[in-house]
Amino acid sequence: MSMLEFMLLILNQADSKSSFSAATELEFLNSCKAYIAKLEDAGLLIAAQPLLREGLVVKGNKGNWIEASLNLKEQIQVGYYHIRATDLEQAVSIAKENPEFVFTQTAAIEVRPVKMKEIKTGFVYPK
Repeated sequence: MSMLEFMLLILNQADSKSSFSAATELEFLNSCKAYIAKLEDAGLLIAAQPLLREGLVVKGNKGNWIEASLNLKEQIQVGYYHIRATDLEQAVSIAKENPEFVFTQTAAIEVRPVKMKEIKTGFVYPK
């Protein structure tokens, strides 16, 4: 069975976990660890990493660049999972199991297919 690649882009309020007690934070982290282990055991995980709540947004073009701080009051990308799945339906099912949904009320996950090859030119993107 051919596997496709998907990015699960985790979005949440930057401060969504700021009210967690130490015990709740540990429970969340252990839930993430178990979720990752389940995906690894099934051979579905390529990579997974959280993102720090810092950085810049770069906009514009040559000669007119704007570097802005992240708007931490809005939803931002807080991490990603690069996975394998047979189809979009399976990728969505995997996303729905993410601990972000259990521990916060403001989570969203973009489930996006990864383009592996340019049809017009035949160029295959590096892994």
